[in-house]
Amino acid sequence: QVQLIESGGGLVQAGGSLRLSCAASGRAFSSYAMGWFRQAPGSEREFVAALRWPGNRTVYADSTKGRVTISGDNAKNTVYLQMNSLKAEDTAVYYCAARKNYCSGSGCGDLQGYDYWGQGTQVTVSS
Repeated sequence: QVQLIESGGGLVQAGGSLRLSCAASGRAFSSYAMGWFRQAPGSEREFVAALRWPGNRTVYADSTKGRVTISGDNAKNTVYLQMNSLKAEDTAVYYCAARKNYCSGSGCGDLQGYDYWGQGTQVTVSS
């Protein structure tokens, strides 16, 4: 059974930073990409960023590009999301996800393509 465990969420003031972490575990777990999505109250879950292998290629949503950085280690099944210059509209539950199939470009932002999901971690930005 594959598990994705997120950590690092919390309450931060506008303009501040947070770093989210996600670790995957499970027998024979492997993925072609791991990503972050978020869901604010009353809104649909939306793509934030993804890191795909091989090549450690990154993909970002336009809404967060320039303020977030995704990184990780395929061998360790971990992915991180560094978020800077946070705004009140970044408030959401952030989910880590992993996919077994290859993706490229904007295709890595399709949540339907992800096979495994974490439980989510709350990020609240106060203005």
